[in-house]
Amino acid sequence: MIYREAGDFKTNYREDGRTFPIRFDRWAYFATLAVAFLVVPFVINDYWANAVLLPFLIYAIATLGLNILTGYCGQVSLGTGGFMAVGAYACYKLMTGFPDVNIVFHVILAGGITAAVGVLFGLPSLRIKGFYLAVATLAAQFFLVWLFNRVGWFYNYSASGQINAPTRTVFGVEVTGPTTSAWATYLFCLVFVVICAWLARNMTRGSLGRKWMAIRDMDIAAEIIGVNPLGAKLTAFAVSSFFVGISGALFFAVYLGAVEVGEVFGIQKSFLVLFMIIIGGLGSILGSFAGAAFLVLLPVFLKNVLTGTLGWPTDLAAHIEFMIVGALICAFLIFEPHGLAQLWRLTKEKLRTWPFPY
Repeated sequence: MIYREAGDFKTNYREDGRTFPIRFDRWAYFATLAVAFLVVPFVINDYWANAVLLPFLIYAIATLGLNILTGYCGQVSLGTGGFMAVGAYACYKLMTGFPDVNIVFHVILAGGITAAVGVLFGLPSLRIKGFYLAVATLAAQFFLVWLFNRVGWFYNYSASGQINAPTRTVFGVEVTGPTTSAWATYLFCLVFVVICAWLARNMTRGSLGRKWMAIRDMDIAAEIIGVNPLGAKLTAFAVSSFFVGISGALFFAVYLGAVEVGEVFGIQKSFLVLFMIIIGGLGSILGSFAGAAFLVLLPVFLKNVLTGTLGWPTDLAAHIEFMIVGALICAFLIFEPHGLAQLWRLTKEKLRTWPFPY
């Protein structure tokens, strides 16, 4: 077996603290990045981009953000859909107000605006927690959707109330608008995913991540040992909202191109992202990707197998999807609260000790 640490010696603290301590994991990581950047853009088509890859990449950023807040800092949030709407509408106003600025800066600034809004709605976390905090963030979800529906300035007083992404390019290649190419939109989102994952991994492994986890485990004890609850909770809300805002901006500008806030960023979006981190694994970067991949691929799989192959009605396939997701959430919460990420970790541990008993 090549999945071993034998002969892989560490000579300094930097090597010992690597994200991937086993050489095989590092090879697999760089091989995955190479395939994602150098192979997939040449074989991708519109179906795979719109049905699988773009939703997966965008939801992966959203789940990273929510996992930082809920999985690492322990602050329950049901307002993810509303914060995605903030990112989408901020990106739209920036794109229409500053047409000469590159779309990359619009997406980043949309994330920054969402971070500021997230800090504002995160202030109640200093006084309340648990169920009451979840209700407060749920109120933020409904308030933000109502605001974007009722205030015409946000959608430039359009008669339909819908926002449409104008055409924008990066290095002369269109990434938003009606004539984009699948490979261009895929690479544009992939770059943001890689950067966000790298930032999330480094923050959660550093002093800031340890403060978040101390607050999550026992906030009173964390305060006694010197962790500032105000700073820790608000930075978690800011970083989480920044990632969620970027995902909302990409969801609007690159993926859909046109958005009506009540239909796209309603409460069902908040629950979908929450289900992703529950199934994927709370407090895990890998779990964010696993949960997003699972809940993006599941409806595609059921549609192709049940509807396309077996000829079942579409509504029946949708009901079966709800049943499967609900059963899996219950099963993971009961038997494996750390989700698919923990199952993967256990599998790797068994591979490292095979064929000896574990």
